[in-house]
Amino acid sequence: MYKLSKKEIIEIQNKRLRAIIKYAYENSPFYRRKFSKIDIDSIRTKEDLKKIPFTTKDDVRENYPLGLLAVDFSKIIRFHASSGTTGNPTVVAYTKKDLENWTELCARCLELVGVTSNDVVQIAYGYGLFTGGLGFHYGAEKIGAKVIPTSTGNTKRQIKLMKDLGTTVICCTPSYGLYLAETAKEENIDPKKDLKLRIGVFGAEPWSENTRKKLEENFVENAYDIYGMAELTGPGVAIECKYKNGLHVWEDYFIVEIIDPNTGEVLEPGEKGEMVITTLMKEAMPFIRYRTRDITILEDDQCDCGLDHARIMRILGRTDDMLKIRGICVFPSQIEEVILKTNGLSPHYQIIADREGVMDKLIVRVEVAENFKTDKLTDVVMLQRKLEEELKDSLGIDTIVELVEPKKIPRSEGKAQRIIDLRKMKGLL
Repeated sequence: MYKLSKKEIIEIQNKRLRAIIKYAYENSPFYRRKFSKIDIDSIRTKEDLKKIPFTTKDDVRENYPLGLLAVDFSKIIRFHASSGTTGNPTVVAYTKKDLENWTELCARCLELVGVTSNDVVQIAYGYGLFTGGLGFHYGAEKIGAKVIPTSTGNTKRQIKLMKDLGTTVICCTPSYGLYLAETAKEENIDPKKDLKLRIGVFGAEPWSENTRKKLEENFVENAYDIYGMAELTGPGVAIECKYKNGLHVWEDYFIVEIIDPNTGEVLEPGEKGEMVITTLMKEAMPFIRYRTRDITILEDDQCDCGLDHARIMRILGRTDDMLKIRGICVFPSQIEEVILKTNGLSPHYQIIADREGVMDKLIVRVEVAENFKTDKLTDVVMLQRKLEEELKDSLGIDTIVELVEPKKIPRSEGKAQRIIDLRKMKGLL
């Protein structure tokens, strides 16, 4: 079903778009208010979407907990939610049909990267309110794969189960993948020799091409990027194919626009901006023109793999993760890219924004690699200065680099907490 021509994709999108706009207007009081000044019959194609105002995370929080519902409460069979660390959590409801669609999307993603019924899939994403674990779980079971639902944590046990049960596919955050590889070596297990990991499906946080290189050198044969968020379904919105040149969006379920995050203007394919997504098949809580806050580029040409579903390039960062330092926009992925191509450093780091007087300063704290052996202070100073120079070339601003010993940066068994903005804590922003 997902091997559709571009013409078929457009026909399906237009048909489902007209249906979901009508459905949202008739069944969601929130969207009835939002569409009150719009002739909904005039929304016929993707190009007409610009007539509709955006839906934002603030809309979800202001209508907490279930103000965006489009079905009777009796039809709901599951809830998921964000952590709510910056206010009310983002609660998302699902009907039986929503879960069936989500399962189909996750199964598609796993199949596209080569997962089959012969694979043993270890799911080290969190289970519970976070959507990661359960999405992959049901997708893998739909394919007929064998599932190990380890969730996060108990890292040494994770490694033991990988070895003893012959795990061939690992699903987790990229930062946890690096941590698993590190822990395995501490247990005298070489993941590339002693484990059977063919495929890693990594998501839930932005990561760089150099992180892929580290994962493939130290952990799995092939590392693939996946994209999703609870508001849209969970994981399964988009994934890379074997060519690893962008993530295919399942366009029969979603319409993607790229906008200028400051003006809201829709950008052309190939231009960098904020991704906006319209769900075409959600029953419980459809999202029309939802601002994801993720920064990427959309490519609409056919992929070398033959799929005509458009591709989003690797997520560069989020508008709310972006740091503005002395007028320059800085994303963690830019810093990570530089760190991981610099010999002598580990992939574990923190980014600290602070202010001294009226001047912002950016501190990058990073571990030296365990194989960086030296008793000369000059070697450490040279490595520090090299990284400062590389970061200045990449970011366009001076950066203070602090090198620390291995294992000094806190590890995460879920999403890595890379950014510490002391300006916010001090009330300077």
